[in-house]
Amino acid sequence: MKLHRILALLTRHLYLYRRSLPRIMEIFYWPFLDLVIWGFITLYLGRAGGHLPGMVTFFLGALILWDMLFRSHQGITISFLEELWARNLMNLFASPLKPGEFLAATLLMSIFKVTCVSVVMTLCAAAFYSYNLLQVGLWLIPFVFNLVLMGWAIGVFTTSLIMRFGQEAEVLAWSMVFLFQPISCVFYPMEVLPAWLRVLAMMNPAAHIFEGLRSVVSAGAAPAASLAWAFGLNGLLAAAVIAWFYQTFAYCKEQGLLVRVGE
Repeated sequence: MKLHRILALLTRHLYLYRRSLPRIMEIFYWPFLDLVIWGFITLYLGRAGGHLPGMVTFFLGALILWDMLFRSHQGITISFLEELWARNLMNLFASPLKPGEFLAATLLMSIFKVTCVSVVMTLCAAAFYSYNLLQVGLWLIPFVFNLVLMGWAIGVFTTSLIMRFGQEAEVLAWSMVFLFQPISCVFYPMEVLPAWLRVLAMMNPAAHIFEGLRSVVSAGAAPAASLAWAFGLNGLLAAAVIAWFYQTFAYCKEQGLLVRVGE
């Protein structure tokens, strides 16, 4: 892997944001709108249900962390779609660019998006609703890391599906991550799920992160067990997804699908 090729591809994607209002809105406006809506809901619940102060204030933190997962996923899938829309995939992989370098560039683009979104939402939550996400303390670092790692895994898997099945699978770039939301327990504890669905939630790294976040916010407890589950599941998920991506790329290259994927 060559750093200059990774940075060149990253620069190519960053240049797209210089004069593109829709792309800028994707990073700043839509996350801000989500925060405003959920902020008003939180204020309403805080006035109507004063007996649940911990859970009510948890909503904004959960929203910010979920958006980090969503943007980390989109940072990979949208970067791939940009190349697909520009009919540039064949040019890229006809060059010395390797699949691992392409993935590395999209991961860096994902980090850029997650950083912008998290800064905007955290500052707005503090300014408009007096909510400080940093009250979680140092536990916030492994929480965010695991959510971003899961978003990357879903993004790489989605990219491989689009690569394999073409533009008919484009919708997955926006919808795939939401398939995991019901079993991620973002806004409610895992115990409210039916028993069969709770089994699926136990295999979802995000569910353990939000369970750990709830335990920190409501009781100040150390979420060591939740983090251990999240790290272990994310490690298995990342290894499986990367292997799947390379296998799919090799198949598409052999079958000539990289040339036809944008058609």
